Amino acid sequence: MTETLPRSPDARPPTMIDVARRAGVGLGTVSRVVNGGAGVRAETAERVRAAIDELGFQRNEVARALRPGKKSSSLALVLGDLTNPFFATIAKASLEVAGQSGFAVVLGSVDEDPEGEKRAIQELIGRQVAGLMIVPDQSDHSFLTSAGVPVVFVDRPAHGIDADIVMVDNEAGGKVATDHLLGQGHRRVAVLLAPSYYTTGRRLRGYRRAHREAGVPVDESLVVQLPEGTAEAAERATSELMDRADPPTALFASTNFVTEGVLRGLGDNTRPAVVGFDDFRMADMLPTPVTVVASDIADLGRIAAHLLLARAAGTETRPPQRIVLPAVLIQRGSGERPPV
Repeated sequence: MTETLPRSPDARPPTMIDVARRAGVGLGTVSRVVNGGAGVRAETAERVRAAIDELGFQRNEVARALRPGKKSSSLALVLGDLTNPFFATIAKASLEVAGQSGFAVVLGSVDEDPEGEKRAIQELIGRQVAGLMIVPDQSDHSFLTSAGVPVVFVDRPAHGIDADIVMVDNEAGGKVATDHLLGQGHRRVAVLLAPSYYTTGRRLRGYRRAHREAGVPVDESLVVQLPEGTAEAAERATSELMDRADPPTALFASTNFVTEGVLRGLGDNTRPAVVGFDDFRMADMLPTPVTVVASDIADLGRIAAHLLLARAAGTETRPPQRIVLPAVLIQRGSGERPPV
């Protein structure tokens, strides 16, 4: 007979992930054993039950409410920091679409933490959600190939799995921003890049392609990789650029937070032209309204949610889709200043 291992009062309760690790099986196998599903060999099921007893695992109330054979009416959304308006907009739009179809949405916020993201996803699979919407980090997502639920990725593709993706055309957006500044006569265009394994990297590609097609060499000292994607980091970098003997005459900010930092760093200096990527509140209300490259971020959430619901219902059976939303230039004034 097995004994439940003692736990300190402050220890977190064991999860299905812990049971899967102890038993040496997949999370789906544990879920089937816990919820009375079929298709698990007797000796494997016994090993899972032994691990449950040893760890003192108890089913989550959400999972307990799901009877065998009953489809979940919940979707899961795993994304970055909800204080970022970009992620908050995606979440709000997804919630609206899911609610109209009678689905609840379970939110998980994991900001660029691969291990934390994987734990959150596995916990949500254990709750038997009907589908997953994920803004992925840069880790391997091949573990989702056997998840048994549909997955739609948002904003960035994932590694190790062929699945639906809804995203913005980041490279085209970076190019149109840079084309616009070069078209104003600027030849020293700085780009400030928030850390990102995908989105800002593609925006940098667009910046380089615009220079190449215009026949203007890129000054690598004007390609600024920020240590973090905050307004504070962008403000410091902007001040350093403008203190140079040969400062840029235009700046391309790769995210809304970076644009905020650029504007702070410039202060009363209204000479450089500025184009930001992603619109933000009050951008059109500043003394010099901010020119931006923007997409309908709410559409990212809406389209992804509709696609996930169709996959969950079985009405969408085509191979994984790659849906790319356009990024368009909104001219307001800051990006139309000529070089001085």
